[in-house]
Amino acid sequence: MFPCYTLATLPQAARLDPPAKLSVFGDPVAHSLSPQMHNPALAACGLDASYIRLAVKNPDFLPALRAIRDLGFIGTNVTIPHKFTALNAVDELDPAARRLGAVNTISFLPNGRSLGRNSDGPGFLRAILQEFGAEVRDLRLLILGAGGGAGAAVAVQSALEGCRHLTLANRTQAKADELAHSLRDLLPSQRCRTLPWNPQSLAAALPDIDLIVNATSLGMSPDDPPLLPDGLLTPAHLVYDMIYKPLTTPLVAAARAAGARAINGLPMLLWQGVQSFEWWFDRPAPVQVMRDGLAAALPSP
Repeated sequence: MFPCYTLATLPQAARLDPPAKLSVFGDPVAHSLSPQMHNPALAACGLDASYIRLAVKNPDFLPALRAIRDLGFIGTNVTIPHKFTALNAVDELDPAARRLGAVNTISFLPNGRSLGRNSDGPGFLRAILQEFGAEVRDLRLLILGAGGGAGAAVAVQSALEGCRHLTLANRTQAKADELAHSLRDLLPSQRCRTLPWNPQSLAAALPDIDLIVNATSLGMSPDDPPLLPDGLLTPAHLVYDMIYKPLTTPLVAAARAAGARAINGLPMLLWQGVQSFEWWFDRPAPVQVMRDGLAAALPSP
């Protein structure tokens, strides 16, 4: 239903009905669920536009960006491996994206210039608020996998919000230490620390943690080792696993068995999409339509 286009076949997308005006750049990108979220939203709002997947190799990033601009696109999302390439490809950069060091949403401004933003942080905030009814600024967080990527984005956004306490753990602790150091202007050292990733350190830390975020890929394979030792989760914990395949990861299952509230990565995927839509159109997104489109694209739990 939603084919994958390339730079060579992009003119075909422009002739769709409605015409392609939004896209997601990636390599690979055929797995992206963004069209299933955005196309129903565009239709529900009566917008004469389609959202497509665009497979873009690294050398083709700038030509593809110029091509969609020339075709009258409104903007594009950007996924792996292009988030860092996009940082230097746009004409203007939102301060939060500059701080995060990556761009995943590009808008074309009325003057033809491109503006780069990052929805990882705002998507995370809205997911936690909507799913848990909690404000990140009121929480003590533990981020597993805080060496870069989404984990770093969540850490930066949490620090920008002034969270009560931020604990960073990464298999390579030096990367977590580097991230913590970069946040010193946002959180004093007594409210931001790193943690050796071992059972003893986790056992000592978890009683003073409200929200546990898994930003690693551990849990996608049934052969993956557990993220946390058995028996450490309690009903007081909130658990957010950024993985959504499988829908119920071992961490989510363990959290629910312990009586904790837990969610997978789908809410952040949804709220990232909502944020992009609102940036592009400067209007509220039809959230339930987007949620339904995403749910319909996934297998039943």
